[in-house]
Amino acid sequence: MSGPLGSGGDGDEVRGVPRIPSPRAAADDLRPDAYRPGPPVPPGPAPGGEPADATDPASAAGSGAADGAADSGPNGAVDAPGNLAVNGASTADDPAAGDTPAAPEVSAAPSHGVLKSLLGAWALSACSAEETAAVEEHLGDCAPCAEEALRLRDAVGLLHTDRDLDLDPLLRFRVLENCLGRRPARIPVPSWADPYDAETARLDALLRDIGDSEWHAPVRLKWFEGERRMSRRTTVAGVIGHLLTVDGIVAGAMGLDDPLGPHAPLLPAARTEAFWDDTDLPPTGTIREPWRDQSHDLIRTVSFAGPAAAELSVSYGSFALPLRDALLDRAFECWIHADDIADAVDYPYAPPSGAHLNRMIDLAARLLPAALAERRRAGLAGPPRHLVAAGAPGRSLHLEVEGSGGGSWYIALDSPAAVGSPDKSVAQVALDGVEFCKLVAGHVSPEDAAAGQDGDRQAIRDVLFAAAALSRI
Repeated sequence: MSGPLGSGGDGDEVRGVPRIPSPRAAADDLRPDAYRPGPPVPPGPAPGGEPADATDPASAAGSGAADGAADSGPNGAVDAPGNLAVNGASTADDPAAGDTPAAPEVSAAPSHGVLKSLLGAWALSACSAEETAAVEEHLGDCAPCAEEALRLRDAVGLLHTDRDLDLDPLLRFRVLENCLGRRPARIPVPSWADPYDAETARLDALLRDIGDSEWHAPVRLKWFEGERRMSRRTTVAGVIGHLLTVDGIVAGAMGLDDPLGPHAPLLPAARTEAFWDDTDLPPTGTIREPWRDQSHDLIRTVSFAGPAAAELSVSYGSFALPLRDALLDRAFECWIHADDIADAVDYPYAPPSGAHLNRMIDLAARLLPAALAERRRAGLAGPPRHLVAAGAPGRSLHLEVEGSGGGSWYIALDSPAAVGSPDKSVAQVALDGVEFCKLVAGHVSPEDAAAGQDGDRQAIRDVLFAAAALSRI
């Protein structure tokens, strides 16, 4: 504004009215009082005791210049460059005050609220050096802020873009295993049915993760017949249909509905071919639900049936197994075919737990004498050398399985009714547990399966081929 003082024209500011403070530095945000305007300064008496004449041009100009240069502060105002006005008195009017240097201004410590509001910026390393020092000093004295700062710093660590955010494919299995271990079922599953329960759940988790197109991914089923390796090409959905139909043998023996009807064949291979031939269109992902429902029905039924159900006979046409071994056999095949599917869709899949794998190996070892006798009747194995009475110890092969689920078994060589004995061992074979199971499944050649051999070569060959003969489609 100008014009006479108080006239409202352009020129000097009206005395006593605080002006808008100039832009402040960022550090002033820590001191709210640094930009708060002080009280208006009343006009003081002129030198010599006489009041200043408001109409005096020199006095008005001097007063306007002083007011124009004034800045507000917490304890007073500057009325001219370098002159501090305290309680309305200027240091320019006091010779003694002019000789004394002004005391440096002391910044007030930031409040708890201000420092707490800076925790997010501190966690992101976005504070200035002064703010960082103030926050870290405060964290040493304030436990709530220190805990909040740690949480924020951990959260910032999750914002890095170079970290892989994909979930571990095995996470679902570990969560399920942990939940089942901490919260047992109200009606527990019999221990002999645990492997089947676990393997069907693991395969179902795999099937949930694959896409619709992957149900048509090609899968090659492998097994041994006589001396030859056999194979059959199908799809992921076709494999689940195969498991559905063969599990139906166990379901029918337990009085449940057979998916192929009451007059379906008993041989697993014939049942599978009948299912594939009767299907007008290639199986799709819709096959998963009836397979999973059937596996749930099997587990539920054996859980309510009581201990006597373990010895129920399940006929496979050419042989029979008690229910406890039949479900173990189904668990083994579920794992093997789940591994086939995982290879087809490039999905990571681990072997069964050590305890379950040990039971599967034990079942195969108990079936080996009968498989060896069957091959001998077909002229595919060497003749018996020392026949003994049923239940008596006979010539044996020591099967040593290493790794998870491993152990030692003695396989009777001359009669399926004989008992394997360490004292009558004539040969030894050492294999890895998973490799032995792949041999039994027909996925590994007998010539390539043994990791270590010692003793009677004919006995070793006969047992390895008998193990491969346990496989079927």
